[in-house]
Amino acid sequence: MRKILFVLAIIPLFVSSSYAERIKDIANWAGVRENQLVGYGLVVGLNGTGDKDGTYLYQPIANMLSRMGVTVNVRDLKGKVKNVAAVMVTAKLPTNIKPGSKIDVQVSSIGDAKSLQGGTLLMTPLIGPDGEVYAVAQGPISIGGFIAAGRAAQAIKNHQNVGYIPEGAIVEKTVTVNLGAKSELQLLLQFPDITTAQSIAEKINRSFKSSLAKAVDPSTVVIYVPDKYKENVLDFMAQIEKIEVTTDEPARVVINERTGTVVIGSNVKLSPVALAHGGLTITIREAPQVVQPPPLAPETARTEVVPRTELKVEERQASLTEVKGSTVGELVKALNALGVTPKDLISILQALKTAGALKAELIIM
Repeated sequence: MRKILFVLAIIPLFVSSSYAERIKDIANWAGVRENQLVGYGLVVGLNGTGDKDGTYLYQPIANMLSRMGVTVNVRDLKGKVKNVAAVMVTAKLPTNIKPGSKIDVQVSSIGDAKSLQGGTLLMTPLIGPDGEVYAVAQGPISIGGFIAAGRAAQAIKNHQNVGYIPEGAIVEKTVTVNLGAKSELQLLLQFPDITTAQSIAEKINRSFKSSLAKAVDPSTVVIYVPDKYKENVLDFMAQIEKIEVTTDEPARVVINERTGTVVIGSNVKLSPVALAHGGLTITIREAPQVVQPPPLAPETARTEVVPRTELKVEERQASLTEVKGSTVGELVKALNALGVTPKDLISILQALKTAGALKAELIIM
């Protein structure tokens, strides 16, 4: 049976069109960021769920054993290694973290292993974009699920080919940023907006009673370090991070047609408009029947499967209704009065945008 299914729309309602947030929650310092690390490794100790195709496996195993003083021919490993999987190991290295600190790593299978459950990652160097080793990862992998299978059925929880090792890598090299030597700092907005950038600059200048900050573009605010903080730039940065700023959001409606999700921003407005929308539901059910030959039928007679299809069409009657809303709450209330489903809501919003009644940017994912 095939039916039209609807997914619940998620519509957040905001009391006001703007609200205050700390600067540290909406912006980042230029140069103070995470750095991506990657490495190739081997996971051992799997319960027969390792790679079957040894393209990425046999030579690395032979190389590893050779470094340990064990000589193995690559051809002798083919078809005999079932508890090992080739993986890519990734991690994020924060700026100025000291050698000896530990960071989390993610382990992802690159072969045809069925599961990494119960496996242990062997020592894996993690390399940065410059080719230098910044950390070394090793340890037991946590998947947070399970796989249990028999001959005719299996049960799986969570994705079995990706796992994590909390604090699984030890930092060997630091990515250094000398904040104490800077006379100029830059704040990078997570969501570029001219109004918000200007508000940040004004709030910083008001807090320090000096013209220290200036918005140079929608995503960047330049801040000059005052003389009294030249020897303690971190304290100056900490004070700026605590400042609360009133953010501004564009009027925007985001639609995900694949899941039926609709998100309406707080600044969305709707001009008065008359709307009629009818719902159409089509149900198709396949019920094939098996037809047996009658008694004393000729030898050429055979059992046949005859297709049987039931088709049902339902269309809801729609009346012309006035829809208007100066706020998100009024807009949602008006649309709910029509009894629309999430899929209907997507069609209605697209039509309202085309008619010019929806005062917002419509984004379809």
